[in-house]
This record gives sequence, C-alpha cells and structure tokens, in this order.
Amino acid sequence: MKLGSENLNITLRHLRALHAIRAQGSFARAAEALGVVPSALTETVRQAEEEVGAPLFDRRMRPPQPTPLGLAFLEETAPVLADLDRALGRMRAQAGLSEGRLAVGAAPSAIGDLVGPALARFRAAHPGISCLLHDDVAERLAGLVSDGTLDLAVAGRARQSPDLTQTELRRDPFGLACGAAHRLAGRDTVALSEIDPAEVITLSAETGTRQLLAGAAALPEALKETRLQAHSTIAQLCMIRAGLGVALLPKAAVGLFGDPAIRFVPVTDLGLWRALYLLEPARRARSHVAAAFLEDLGAG
Repeated sequence: MKLGSENLNITLRHLRALHAIRAQGSFARAAEALGVVPSALTETVRQAEEEVGAPLFDRRMRPPQPTPLGLAFLEETAPVLADLDRALGRMRAQAGLSEGRLAVGAAPSAIGDLVGPALARFRAAHPGISCLLHDDVAERLAGLVSDGTLDLAVAGRARQSPDLTQTELRRDPFGLACGAAHRLAGRDTVALSEIDPAEVITLSAETGTRQLLAGAAALPEALKETRLQAHSTIAQLCMIRAGLGVALLPKAAVGLFGDPAIRFVPVTDLGLWRALYLLEPARRARSHVAAAFLEDLGAG
C-alpha cells in the first residue's frame, strides 16, 4: 500500500515505523515494538527520508525528535493510521465471525423446521453477529436479495432473473390442513371430492402456494378460489386453529408451529409438491457470514 502522491514510494511500513519511533522514544524500542531488528528500522526511515528529500528525525537529540517537517507529517497522518487500525480491527472481528450482520429472508413455511433451527445453531456459535429474519412471499424476497437488502432467502421459486441464482433445497407434498376436531382429521388419507369448498381457506393470489394450486390440473376450480381467504400462511393456520375452515398446504407449512391442534392429512389424488429454493445474488459475492450460515442450513 502506497501513501502519498507524485510517485512518492511511502508505504504503510514506512508510516508505522515513523509513528513507532515517536511513540516509543527511541529507534531500539520502536524496533522491538514492531518486531524488527534496529538496523532494519533505521533503513526503513532512511528510505522514507530519501523519498521525501529531507530528514524526518533529528538523530543528534536524545531521544531522537521529529524535525518540524517530520512532526507535521506525523500529526497529519495520525488520524489516518488510527482509522486504518480501527478498520483492520473490525475486518479481523468480522472475518472471525465475532461481529457482523446477517439478513435472511424466508417464506413463513420455511422457518419452522428449516431456517429457524439453522438460525438458532448459527446464533449459538456466533452470538456477536446481528441477525435479521424477514418473512415474505418469494417474489418480494427475491427483490430484496437482488438489491442487497438480504444476504439470501429460502422460499418458493421466484421468476427467473439474471440477478439471482436459485438452488432447490427440498420438496414436500401438498395435503389437507385441518383442525384436530375436524371430521377428516383422523383419516390416513382423503380424496379431493371429500373436501367441502365452503370450508376451504385460500391464500392471496401473490403467494407461491396459491400459484401452485392454481396451476394444478387435478384440483377442481371450486377449491382454487373460495369465499374464505387469508393474506398469509400464518393467518391461514390461525384461522384453521380457530375452526374457521381447512386449507390445502405443503406439509412443512402445516407443521410451522408444531401445533397439535392442526393436522396434516395426505390427499390421494392431488399429486402436487412444493419446492423450496435458496435464493442468492448472482452478481454479488457471497459474504463469509452468509457462507457460515449456509453451513448450518446444510446448503454450504
């Protein structure tokens, strides 16, 4: 690293040497503090003075004192060196995962048994890292990953974008979510014809779950859009728990809270699966913090 201008070959090594001599009061103590032999330190100062074209220390004085030129340079560069040392300290701390920030996005149904446990493991190992978990639908999460607000996200597949890479993590089947007291709750399986459309709670059109169901050829139209609607999977599960109805959901979504009051019943003739993807920026390097989290997620 060169400091200065007009082709002066003053490097960080020269700068640290000059400041160490002033701080320690002698060449010998400065050499010891820097971990070099005195002759090497003397040569470093000689090189700096040769580049500048004038003495920076008066060696006739005991202890050696900066010349007016050297003193002005030391005072002007002291804040620069302090800022650099602070930045290096922060970089070391972040590289060692003792501080830093992680921002993760997730579809609500991906939190319970995938993102949530991974984040808990990560926090236990790296308590100094600040963590943000943002839940939303896949398309909005994809936008937040693309613009750098989030490091990564776990959600359904988003629209193709050159700004994103999407890697499949796992699949789970759709089935019927119903309350434990519902007439179908005790069944091993259920057929679509046994589901009353008047009981079905559907999701808003922007959700990936709703879009998958809308494209399912086996699903009757009466079950795709009903008079009972919820904005999110969480609201849908709360409605089911309250006895307001049933829903067609991925198995992992039904188990989001591990709630024994909500049951998952496989649907024999639906044959629909939901895939979860890891969404990452395609044009931005993965941070070391995100890489460590992905190890806990099992996707490193």
